[in-house]
Amino acid sequence: MADVKRIVVTGATGNIGTGVIAALAADPRIEAITGLARRPAPENPPKTTLVRADVERDDLVPLLRGADAVIHLAWLFQPARRPERTWRANVLGSIRLFEAAAEAGVPKLVHSSSIGAYSPRETTEPVDESWPTHGWPGAAYTREKAYLERWLDAFEHRHPGVGLVRIRPGFVFQRAAASEQRRLFGGPFVPGSLVRPGLLPVLPHLPRLRLQVVHTADLADAITRATLRPVTGAFNIATEPVIGTKFLAGLLGARTVPVPAGVVHTALGAAWRLHLVPATPGLFDAVLRLPVLSTGRAQAELGWRPRRDAAETMTEFFAGLRAGAGGETAPLAPDDQRLHELATGVGRRP
Repeated sequence: MADVKRIVVTGATGNIGTGVIAALAADPRIEAITGLARRPAPENPPKTTLVRADVERDDLVPLLRGADAVIHLAWLFQPARRPERTWRANVLGSIRLFEAAAEAGVPKLVHSSSIGAYSPRETTEPVDESWPTHGWPGAAYTREKAYLERWLDAFEHRHPGVGLVRIRPGFVFQRAAASEQRRLFGGPFVPGSLVRPGLLPVLPHLPRLRLQVVHTADLADAITRATLRPVTGAFNIATEPVIGTKFLAGLLGARTVPVPAGVVHTALGAAWRLHLVPATPGLFDAVLRLPVLSTGRAQAELGWRPRRDAAETMTEFFAGLRAGAGGETAPLAPDDQRLHELATGVGRRP
């Protein structure tokens, strides 16, 4: 992609967004970045102007007009107890953004999809980007990601002049996102101090649990490459090795005890009904059915290689959990700052 002058990034203050903004700003080919967020940070990062905008309800066309590319990262994980709310934000909001990009004449659109968009696979043989993307019907997150894949299939036919890229990463971690992700998926009754080596004596061993992770900075590098190169289509992004419960136990100095997945599902369901955890048992079911991703296309066409392996990524993230680490933006705020915002209303959109 030649003569890049301006890139618009939605979800600019989140886990992935902050990494992408930093990666874009470090590239000398990029002159200006417009970051869209419901709660902008008080200070603009280098080369970046942060704008308060909500993809669900604001007029997006003026914000996108004149951009050389739009990178769509905005996503609402909670409230999981109100799937109609996340559907409006994630599906309908994304569709508004895609249509606005086409109307504004943006030549390139990069959408952050997910490993969760893929259909289940029982074996561990890696799948490439041609694997079906019908998701798992039992979780709102996977339904929403899969629905957008189908919608973008039609978008490509209607707008052949827009270079569409779909990034499908594994689970994305960094130290600065530790507090946010504990709030989103663990809740207030899961203290980060529990992940200290030696403190957890045992972990349940779930043979079907296969996780692929990627560090935020490595994903941001892949997104930047896909934005600036003349490529279209889907790219799987993940690092090695594939993580299981025995791998995690090794990092935490714990031993594993075989536990049937049904028992864990039942326990999570009970905790969900008691409002002890914010993540649904359906999301657990979806994770057990995820395929293993092949990243051969990203390596061949983007020249992408992760700088951090799974052990480094998870060790950094666990250290962040223990320290209650966070970032400088509202979504990534550490717990003490987040509590202050909730008590005072600072950072809320009117």
